[in-house]
Amino acid sequence: MSSTGSSPTARALRALEILRERPGTTSEQLAQRLGVTDRAARRYVAVLREAGVPVESERGPYGGYRLGRGARLAPVSFTQEEALGLVMAVLDGRPAATDPEDLVGSALGKVVRALPEAIGRQAAALRTHAAAAPDPYPAHPDPAVASTLVEAIAARRRVLIGYRSGDGDEWRAEVDPWAVVVRRSRWYLLCHSHRADAVRTYRIDRVRTAERCGTPFTMPDGLDPVAALEEHLGSGWAFRTRVRFDAPLERVAPWVGPAMGRLRPDGEGCLLEGSTRNPAMYAGEWLAAVPFPFRVLEGPELRAAVVELATRFTEAAAEPGARG
Repeated sequence: MSSTGSSPTARALRALEILRERPGTTSEQLAQRLGVTDRAARRYVAVLREAGVPVESERGPYGGYRLGRGARLAPVSFTQEEALGLVMAVLDGRPAATDPEDLVGSALGKVVRALPEAIGRQAAALRTHAAAAPDPYPAHPDPAVASTLVEAIAARRRVLIGYRSGDGDEWRAEVDPWAVVVRRSRWYLLCHSHRADAVRTYRIDRVRTAERCGTPFTMPDGLDPVAALEEHLGSGWAFRTRVRFDAPLERVAPWVGPAMGRLRPDGEGCLLEGSTRNPAMYAGEWLAAVPFPFRVLEGPELRAAVVELATRFTEAAAEPGARG
């Protein structure tokens, strides 16, 4: 395949990929995805048929092209942009993949070696010469554990997990796995914990073991995994937080992430209620970034963290020689 993917052969192979991924694709849709005219799209379908690929067509409002039985698909192929984008995405999410000994690095090397020479050469060069800074707080889940969780979600079966918290506590619990959510390079399991009899979110890199059980469960109706995760990241922690901002909700909301808690109107200002396991981080990284006056109404730990932060900043801004 050419580096641009614009040759007739490249477009015919791309048409084959589209029909495999989207059965029922119409000639108009195929033309749009290939960037050609409707007539040209039908010509590529004819080329596939001449090559022995059984492409069937159906008329009517739900018609379109689809691959027939016995279709033998071509090997996966990449354009230059797709191959380089894949390498960049891997290095962005896992800098250690520059090392061939790394698990993902080994897999990436196999993909690069399988690419056509011209494209593979550029992908290999990008991987070799890109300087990826290591993550100071790596959190890579065990692929076997993640696979077990995903399979249980698909099968709607309960899972027995062994977990180690950030404080080092270890326990086991049966959970109904609802979804796996990736948030800011962290992998989370959103589930109903039968140990806590409540909705919980667990870091998958802290899940030591996962055993699929035979007990079925029912997925909640209308579940939005990302929204549910964000909501529960801001609740259930050891230290309660309650903060009032002297600004209307619509101005404060863009500065407040869901993990900080729930924001609601309160007179001419707004009220933020949540919880945290790290008051110093909550004060120094989150509250300090909100450019509006606020008061800590509840949470002695959070209030102490704000006082300590304010003292440090006041001393840092003092004139040389001034008393603290």
